[in-house]
Amino acid sequence: MAHAPQHPTDLVSLSQALRSATREAHDRAHRSRYMTELLAGSLSIESYAQLAGQYYFVYHTLEEATRAMRHHPLGGRFALDELTRLPALSADLAYLLGPGWRTAIDPLPATRRYCKRMRAVAFDSAAGLVAHHYTRYLGDLAGGQVVRRLLRDTYGITDDGALFYRFDRITNPHAFRTTYRALLDSSPWTDRERRSVVEESLLAYELNIAVLGELAEDIPELQAA
Repeated sequence: MAHAPQHPTDLVSLSQALRSATREAHDRAHRSRYMTELLAGSLSIESYAQLAGQYYFVYHTLEEATRAMRHHPLGGRFALDELTRLPALSADLAYLLGPGWRTAIDPLPATRRYCKRMRAVAFDSAAGLVAHHYTRYLGDLAGGQVVRRLLRDTYGITDDGALFYRFDRITNPHAFRTTYRALLDSSPWTDRERRSVVEESLLAYELNIAVLGELAEDIPELQAA
């Protein structure tokens, strides 16, 4: 009996497959115009607040999906309360935009597409949830700390305004990331689910890159450059 050919993602651990498959997209996100200008300290704090506003909609959807999947036998393994970001984002936005911050933010079209995709795949599929969960939270625990240092060193923001990147319930981010990857690798995925996690993670990166692209087009100081 002939066996189906192995897919490249079946030959390594899931965490390795994800890291390898998303490397190029991760680099493109980091080199996007918005992130380049932000990391250079060239944007105003108001322009950073626009990013935080878009993230509010993204994390509202992602964390709603995580709650919906909490009792799923596979997806529920990733319902890790210490990663929850929405309260921190809300506090940051109240600091950055004032008490009326909820009426001061609107999702960009790219953000709407991002959230729509999560609603389509992350509320009833462990692979769909984990793809978006991995893409966002491990990025926050790693590269997101660069933004945290930027907010401190360039804008003098260390507490309110930068809480999104502070994980008070995680004492060792590096160890946590290692544990998270071990959880990815030890979970009982089917081959099809493993491939879905990788493919959806790639799409998550593209959706995020689109948000960054629209932000760059929406910010006056970049329009004038």
